[in-house]
Amino acid sequence: MNIEEARINMIKQQIRPWGVLAPEVLDLLLVVRREDFVPDAYAHLAFSDTEIPLPCGENMLTPLTEARILKVADVKKHENVLEIGTGSGYMAALLADRARHVTTLEIEPTLKELAVRNLKAYGVTNVDVVLADGAQGWAAGGQFDVIVISGSLPVLPEAFLQQIKIGGRIMATIGEAPVMSAQVITRVSDSSFETSKLFETCIKPLRHAQTPSHFKF
Repeated sequence: MNIEEARINMIKQQIRPWGVLAPEVLDLLLVVRREDFVPDAYAHLAFSDTEIPLPCGENMLTPLTEARILKVADVKKHENVLEIGTGSGYMAALLADRARHVTTLEIEPTLKELAVRNLKAYGVTNVDVVLADGAQGWAAGGQFDVIVISGSLPVLPEAFLQQIKIGGRIMATIGEAPVMSAQVITRVSDSSFETSKLFETCIKPLRHAQTPSHFKF
């Protein structure tokens, strides 16, 4: 397989047709080598339009989903980012290229170790990988400019709203299968938030995600 040709084809055939045209995102997908974060057994799928299995029953998001997240998050060089769900470390590496610093939380020790190895081997120095359950937020980390939640949530816990700075935004996938929507929640003041629904999708839920009550009164 010609790696560079496959990478370019991924962008031409999967990313651009769905309206992700921002040069900074496309350049990032060219520069950060996805194949370095894919398990060896699935190397042939590194640029495929599919979720790639990871240890512990987890998976990497599709390239298109990753690109859409990057486009809307629009991370700036002065910003600090919190990611929930590290996986192989690929999304953290993408965010780190744009951000001042990234803190990424992973609940599985095996995946945390994998991500640390991958990020170190790739030369990423502005990411901290923390072993923690981030499904209900991470109060110990204070406030962030951007929060990227890499698994779905039935509802967004209030804790996340309090962890975002004014002017900051949360990238989250909200809902339950088969109906989920990717959303960006922007904090516009101490007490007000604006929510925009971006696109429909269906991704694996975060472990221990808050479950809404289905009782009706």
